[in-house]
Amino acid sequence: MQVFVIAGEASGDKLGAALMGGLRGMVPEVTFRGIGGARMAEQGLHSLFPMDEISVMGVVEILREYRSLKARIRETAEAVIAARPDVLITIDLPEFCLRVAKLVKARAPDIRIVHYVAPTVWAWRPGRAAKMAPLVDQVLALLPFEPPYMEAAGIPCDFVGHPVVTDPQATEAEAAAFRAAHGIDGPMALLLPGSRRSELARLAPVFAEVAARLHAARPDLRLVLPAASSVAEQVAALAAGLPGAPVVIDPREDPGGGRKRAAFRAADVALAASGTVSLELAAADTPMVVAYDMSWLSRQIIGRMLRVDTVTLVNLVSDTRAVPEFIGANCRPAPIAASVLSVLKNPGAQREAMALAMDRLGRGGPPPGERAARAVLDRMPI
Repeated sequence: MQVFVIAGEASGDKLGAALMGGLRGMVPEVTFRGIGGARMAEQGLHSLFPMDEISVMGVVEILREYRSLKARIRETAEAVIAARPDVLITIDLPEFCLRVAKLVKARAPDIRIVHYVAPTVWAWRPGRAAKMAPLVDQVLALLPFEPPYMEAAGIPCDFVGHPVVTDPQATEAEAAAFRAAHGIDGPMALLLPGSRRSELARLAPVFAEVAARLHAARPDLRLVLPAASSVAEQVAALAAGLPGAPVVIDPREDPGGGRKRAAFRAADVALAASGTVSLELAAADTPMVVAYDMSWLSRQIIGRMLRVDTVTLVNLVSDTRAVPEFIGANCRPAPIAASVLSVLKNPGAQREAMALAMDRLGRGGPPPGERAARAVLDRMPI
């Protein structure tokens, strides 16, 4: 069996490596070609070109790199057509992957195409599913409520579980050691203001004011800021202006992520920017408050397009509204601080929702990579 697989971001590289491992366990003679990063290379992939050449985010960035991206799209499609694989698996990054799929379908319609990670049509722009229908033969979904949206557009879709359920978690001993190392013997809160420079720039003043209010109300509350590598210096600058001797976890000094995992396990509460970090916190059983803001124009556009009343994945997967969120115009320091203090005092209901979300995402079942591999194989033509 020959598989051509494409990933363009770190998250896709992680998904791709797990899927490749799952396929290798079920079909030992499988071979791989495609585009990926270090994790997929460990599974035997020789990338057509460096993965980071196609991991471009944002309208302005895409326009700036349009000519080179277009060339890579064409080069990738030509490689797929020349290889004639049994299946082409594209992972997330729809701006790149679906354009490759379109070229492949036009010239080699017999090549089966599977797209891994369903678009968020349940949240906004539902027409994306219908546009995908002529391009892909199957979608693998990370969230349990996504298949009906894809199937309504005529695309077979399988829920295969979310990779967060297999992420390693710190032990109680490791959490205790983290507290001891930083002299934390009282309540502890995480501040997670985002992983992109633009969102950090917008959220930093709000999070700083929240921190000041928390310190005034609870001087014994220690703040810990685990930084993403892309914004480590900006997070350090934010922490320097906060009260109460905050602790910064610089990923460059924590290459294995052990300190971050220990901090997640040790924390009593977290204030986090909206995103998949809410699932990481839920996996660590850390109660949270979610906050996010954007430009005025983005508020207007997204507000009109949004089809759900919550953007927090824990709430959506658990079908509850247990995690408080403050989005857009509601992203204001006073109510956010009050909510953090409330969750710190009474985290019980949220812990039930987090546990339910993790179970629904596949915790305790087969690893998502194996489930994804089985879903691909089960729908292959005989």
